[in-house]
Amino acid sequence: MGRANRPERQCLDSRRCSCSFLGASLAQAETGGWARNDGRRRTWSIRSTPSRHLRNLERVGRWKRLNLKLDDGHLNNSLGSPVQADVYFPRLIVPFCGHIKGGMRPGKKVLVMGIVDLNPESFAISLTCGDSEDPPADVAIELKAVFTDRQLLRNSCISGERGEEQSAIPYFPFIPDQPFRVEILCEHPRFRVFVDGHQLFDFYHRIQTLSAIDTIKINGDLQITKLG
Repeated sequence: MGRANRPERQCLDSRRCSCSFLGASLAQAETGGWARNDGRRRTWSIRSTPSRHLRNLERVGRWKRLNLKLDDGHLNNSLGSPVQADVYFPRLIVPFCGHIKGGMRPGKKVLVMGIVDLNPESFAISLTCGDSEDPPADVAIELKAVFTDRQLLRNSCISGERGEEQSAIPYFPFIPDQPFRVEILCEHPRFRVFVDGHQLFDFYHRIQTLSAIDTIKINGDLQITKLG
Protein backbone atom coordinates (compact mmCIF):
# COMPACT_ATOMS: atom_id res chain seq x y z
CA MET A 1 0.00 0.00 0.00
CA GLY A 2 1.43 3.36 -1.02
CA ARG A 3 2.04 6.12 1.47
CA ALA A 4 -0.75 8.27 0.06
CA ASN A 5 -3.30 5.49 0.65
CA ARG A 6 -2.21 4.40 4.10
CA PRO A 7 -4.92 4.55 6.77
CA GLU A 8 -4.83 7.48 9.15
CA ARG A 9 -4.30 7.11 12.86
CA GLN A 10 -7.10 8.27 15.12
CA CYS A 11 -7.21 9.59 18.67
CA LEU A 12 -9.98 7.86 20.60
CA ASP A 13 -10.20 10.15 23.64
CA SER A 14 -13.49 11.92 22.92
CA ARG A 15 -13.02 14.48 25.72
CA ARG A 16 -9.79 15.98 24.44
CA CYS A 17 -7.18 15.22 21.85
CA SER A 18 -3.79 15.48 23.56
CA CYS A 19 -2.09 12.14 22.98
CA SER A 20 1.29 11.98 21.29
CA PHE A 21 0.25 10.15 18.12
CA LEU A 22 -2.43 12.74 17.28
CA GLY A 23 -4.27 12.27 14.01
CA ALA A 24 -7.77 12.05 12.58
CA SER A 25 -10.04 11.41 15.57
CA LEU A 26 -13.02 9.11 15.63
CA ALA A 27 -14.65 10.66 18.70
CA GLN A 28 -13.63 14.17 17.69
CA ALA A 29 -17.02 15.82 17.42
CA GLU A 30 -16.83 17.49 20.80
CA THR A 31 -13.49 19.28 20.54
CA GLY A 32 -12.05 18.64 17.08
CA GLY A 33 -8.33 18.59 17.94
CA TRP A 34 -6.14 17.66 15.00
CA ALA A 35 -2.37 17.44 14.77
CA ARG A 36 0.30 16.41 12.29
CA ASN A 37 3.05 13.95 12.98
CA ASP A 38 5.65 16.70 12.68
CA GLY A 39 4.41 17.95 16.06
CA ARG A 40 2.50 21.02 14.87
CA ARG A 41 -1.08 21.10 16.00
CA ARG A 42 -4.20 22.26 14.19
CA THR A 43 -7.41 22.76 16.18
CA TRP A 44 -10.85 23.16 14.63
CA SER A 45 -14.36 22.91 16.00
CA ILE A 46 -16.13 20.05 14.25
CA ARG A 47 -19.25 22.21 14.04
CA SER A 48 -17.49 25.04 12.26
CA THR A 49 -15.00 23.12 10.13
CA PRO A 50 -15.84 23.26 6.41
CA SER A 51 -16.58 19.82 5.00
CA ARG A 52 -13.78 20.20 2.47
CA HIS A 53 -11.28 20.06 5.34
CA LEU A 54 -12.80 16.85 6.61
CA ARG A 55 -12.71 15.31 3.14
CA ASN A 56 -9.12 16.30 2.50
CA LEU A 57 -7.33 15.43 5.73
CA GLU A 58 -4.49 13.75 3.88
CA ARG A 59 -3.66 17.05 2.20
CA VAL A 60 -2.95 18.97 5.39
CA GLY A 61 -0.33 16.68 6.87
CA ARG A 62 1.31 13.28 6.91
CA TRP A 63 -1.07 11.37 9.13
CA LYS A 64 0.06 8.40 11.14
CA ARG A 65 -1.42 4.92 11.02
CA LEU A 66 -4.75 4.08 12.63
CA ASN A 67 -4.76 1.98 15.82
CA LEU A 68 -8.26 1.18 17.09
CA LYS A 69 -9.38 -1.49 19.52
CA LEU A 70 -12.42 -3.62 18.75
CA ASP A 71 -14.00 -5.72 21.47
CA ASP A 72 -17.36 -7.48 21.61
CA GLY A 73 -19.69 -4.96 20.04
CA HIS A 74 -17.94 -1.69 20.86
CA LEU A 75 -14.96 0.34 19.88
CA ASN A 76 -12.94 1.23 22.95
CA ASN A 77 -11.37 4.62 23.45
CA SER A 78 -7.92 5.16 24.93
CA LEU A 79 -9.35 4.90 28.45
CA GLY A 80 -11.11 1.60 27.73
CA SER A 81 -14.62 3.11 27.72
CA PRO A 82 -17.10 2.09 25.00
CA VAL A 83 -17.39 4.43 22.02
CA GLN A 84 -20.24 4.06 19.54
CA ALA A 85 -18.56 4.75 16.23
CA ASP A 86 -21.69 5.91 14.45
CA VAL A 87 -22.39 8.72 16.93
CA TYR A 88 -19.70 11.01 15.59
CA PHE A 89 -18.76 12.65 12.31
CA PRO A 90 -16.57 12.17 10.29
CA ARG A 91 -17.14 8.54 9.42
CA LEU A 92 -14.39 6.01 9.81
CA ILE A 93 -11.92 6.65 7.03
CA VAL A 94 -11.28 4.12 4.24
CA PRO A 95 -8.81 2.48 3.86
CA PHE A 96 -9.18 1.37 7.47
CA CYS A 97 -6.94 -0.76 9.68
CA GLY A 98 -7.90 -1.51 13.28
CA HIS A 99 -6.78 -3.78 16.10
CA ILE A 100 -9.11 -6.51 17.44
CA LYS A 101 -8.46 -6.62 21.16
CA GLY A 102 -7.46 -10.12 22.24
CA GLY A 103 -7.74 -11.53 18.72
CA MET A 104 -10.50 -13.84 17.57
CA ARG A 105 -11.96 -16.76 19.54
CA PRO A 106 -14.99 -19.03 19.23
CA GLY A 107 -18.13 -17.02 19.88
CA LYS A 108 -16.57 -13.66 19.04
CA LYS A 109 -18.15 -11.57 16.30
CA VAL A 110 -16.91 -8.69 14.16
CA LEU A 111 -19.55 -6.26 12.91
CA VAL A 112 -19.10 -3.91 9.95
CA MET A 113 -21.86 -1.49 8.99
CA GLY A 114 -21.55 0.89 6.09
CA ILE A 115 -22.91 2.32 2.87
CA VAL A 116 -21.85 1.17 -0.59
CA ASP A 117 -20.62 3.95 -2.88
CA LEU A 118 -22.88 5.13 -5.70
CA ASN A 119 -20.75 3.65 -8.51
CA PRO A 120 -18.76 0.86 -6.86
CA GLU A 121 -16.30 -1.53 -8.44
CA SER A 122 -15.37 -3.54 -5.35
CA PHE A 123 -14.61 -3.45 -1.65
CA ALA A 124 -12.89 -5.87 0.71
CA ILE A 125 -13.03 -6.76 4.41
CA SER A 126 -10.11 -8.79 5.76
CA LEU A 127 -9.16 -10.31 9.11
CA THR A 128 -5.39 -10.62 9.37
CA CYS A 129 -2.61 -11.62 11.76
CA GLY A 130 -1.19 -8.17 12.46
CA ASP A 131 -0.86 -5.23 10.10
CA SER A 132 2.58 -5.82 8.61
CA GLU A 133 2.97 -4.82 4.97
CA ASP A 134 6.53 -5.99 4.34
CA PRO A 135 6.34 -8.93 4.64
CA PRO A 136 2.56 -8.91 4.31
CA ALA A 137 0.57 -10.19 7.27
CA ASP A 138 -1.18 -13.54 6.94
CA VAL A 139 -4.83 -13.16 5.94
CA ALA A 140 -7.23 -15.47 7.76
CA ILE A 141 -10.19 -14.44 5.62
CA GLU A 142 -10.71 -11.82 2.92
CA LEU A 143 -14.21 -11.01 1.73
CA LYS A 144 -14.23 -9.17 -1.58
CA ALA A 145 -17.45 -7.87 -3.12
CA VAL A 146 -17.08 -7.42 -6.90
CA PHE A 147 -19.96 -5.48 -8.41
CA THR A 148 -19.21 -5.98 -12.11
CA ASP A 149 -19.62 -9.76 -11.73
CA ARG A 150 -21.89 -9.62 -8.67
CA GLN A 151 -19.56 -11.93 -6.80
CA LEU A 152 -18.61 -12.19 -3.14
CA LEU A 153 -15.18 -13.83 -3.19
CA ARG A 154 -13.33 -15.14 -0.14
CA ASN A 155 -9.84 -16.44 0.32
CA SER A 156 -6.85 -16.57 2.63
CA CYS A 157 -3.18 -15.74 2.18
CA ILE A 158 -0.57 -17.52 4.32
CA SER A 159 3.18 -16.92 4.00
CA GLY A 160 2.51 -14.97 0.82
CA GLU A 161 0.54 -17.76 -0.87
CA ARG A 162 -3.15 -17.42 -1.58
CA GLY A 163 -5.41 -20.37 -0.94
CA GLU A 164 -8.30 -21.76 -2.92
CA GLU A 165 -10.81 -19.04 -3.73
CA GLN A 166 -14.47 -19.59 -2.91
CA SER A 167 -17.34 -17.79 -4.64
CA ALA A 168 -20.59 -19.73 -4.21
CA ILE A 169 -23.39 -17.64 -2.66
CA PRO A 170 -27.19 -17.89 -2.88
CA TYR A 171 -27.46 -14.26 -4.00
CA PHE A 172 -25.42 -11.05 -4.18
CA PRO A 173 -26.44 -8.96 -1.16
CA PHE A 174 -24.95 -5.51 -1.82
CA ILE A 175 -26.65 -2.61 -3.65
CA PRO A 176 -24.94 0.63 -4.76
CA ASP A 177 -25.70 3.64 -2.54
CA GLN A 178 -27.44 1.43 0.05
CA PRO A 179 -26.50 0.53 3.64
CA PHE A 180 -25.37 -2.94 4.67
CA ARG A 181 -24.49 -4.92 7.77
CA VAL A 182 -21.80 -7.64 7.68
CA GLU A 183 -21.25 -9.94 10.67
CA ILE A 184 -18.32 -12.35 10.82
CA LEU A 185 -18.94 -14.90 13.58
CA CYS A 186 -15.99 -17.00 14.70
CA GLU A 187 -16.81 -20.62 15.56
CA HIS A 188 -14.47 -23.50 16.42
CA PRO A 189 -14.04 -24.83 12.86
CA ARG A 190 -15.02 -21.84 10.75
CA PHE A 191 -16.12 -18.27 10.21
CA ARG A 192 -19.85 -17.92 9.61
CA VAL A 193 -20.72 -14.79 7.60
CA PHE A 194 -24.04 -12.95 7.68
CA VAL A 195 -25.14 -9.99 5.55
CA ASP A 196 -28.17 -8.00 6.72
CA GLY A 197 -29.06 -10.82 9.10
CA HIS A 198 -28.97 -13.60 6.50
CA GLN A 199 -26.31 -16.31 6.59
CA LEU A 200 -24.51 -16.39 3.24
CA PHE A 201 -21.64 -18.84 3.68
CA ASP A 202 -19.15 -20.56 5.97
CA PHE A 203 -15.39 -20.28 5.62
CA TYR A 204 -13.38 -22.98 7.41
CA HIS A 205 -10.32 -21.83 9.29
CA ARG A 206 -7.02 -21.99 7.45
CA ILE A 207 -5.19 -20.35 10.35
CA GLN A 208 -5.76 -22.44 13.47
CA THR A 209 -4.33 -20.03 16.07
CA LEU A 210 -7.42 -17.85 16.29
CA SER A 211 -5.96 -15.41 18.84
CA ALA A 212 -3.34 -14.41 16.25
CA ILE A 213 -6.12 -13.02 14.04
CA ASP A 214 -6.06 -9.57 15.62
CA THR A 215 -6.49 -7.00 12.83
CA ILE A 216 -9.33 -5.88 10.56
CA LYS A 217 -8.67 -4.12 7.26
CA ILE A 218 -11.32 -2.50 5.07
CA ASN A 219 -10.81 -0.85 1.70
CA GLY A 220 -12.59 -0.10 -1.54
CA ASP A 221 -15.78 1.64 -2.62
CA LEU A 222 -17.70 2.08 0.63
CA GLN A 223 -18.17 4.27 3.67
CA ILE A 224 -17.98 2.77 7.16
CA THR A 225 -20.61 3.92 9.64
CA LYS A 226 -20.06 1.54 12.56
CA LEU A 227 -17.67 -1.16 13.75
CA GLY A 228 -18.10 -3.54 16.65
